[in-house]
Amino acid sequence: MIRILLADDHALFRQGLKSLLEAEGDFKVIGEAKDGREALRHALEAKPDVILMDIQMPGLDGVQATQEILKEWPQARVIILTMYRQDAYVFEAVKAGARGYLLKDTDAKELIEAIRRVAAGEVLLDAELAGQIIQDFKAKKEQAPGVHAELSEREVQILRLVAQGYTNLEIAAELSLSEKTVRNRLSEIFQKLHLNNRTQAALYAIREGLAEPPQEE
Repeated sequence: MIRILLADDHALFRQGLKSLLEAEGDFKVIGEAKDGREALRHALEAKPDVILMDIQMPGLDGVQATQEILKEWPQARVIILTMYRQDAYVFEAVKAGARGYLLKDTDAKELIEAIRRVAAGEVLLDAELAGQIIQDFKAKKEQAPGVHAELSEREVQILRLVAQGYTNLEIAAELSLSEKTVRNRLSEIFQKLHLNNRTQAALYAIREGLAEPPQEE
């Protein structure tokens, strides 16, 4: 069962989304939030598998809520919901560690697939957005170049597979490791590279040339 938190300030949108998602036998909406502060509280209390987070909400907006959630719970899997592809707020949320974003007019099949992928541990990297964030990392020098030289060959392999969208289970199968070993290695990679989450790790791997950037569809 995939446990989902919905954060959006429009009650009708939440109700429609809840009905759509719970029509899937393996989805359960375990909480709803009408603003960022409620989203933060519910996320930290219930620890859902996936959080669908609207950008524009009163009080604490979706970006701020995502940042606060990830600060307290780095494993959180947030998908940003937005009306516009070219949204500076989306850029900031994904840079902070959101697993990706979806447009609010996305069709049901794509939404459901995205939730399942993120619940399994994937990052939904958009080619254009990934490129913008990587350029921002370079411009601000948020990580020193060449830091990945401190990684072992196995850690580089794991980092490369993360950037390619592999889940922990798939990485374990690919490298003949246990899933627990993969989780432990990822924690060590985050610590060595001063990264906070899987999204940042994937973008780092692409920026450093360890993996190919996603392709435009």
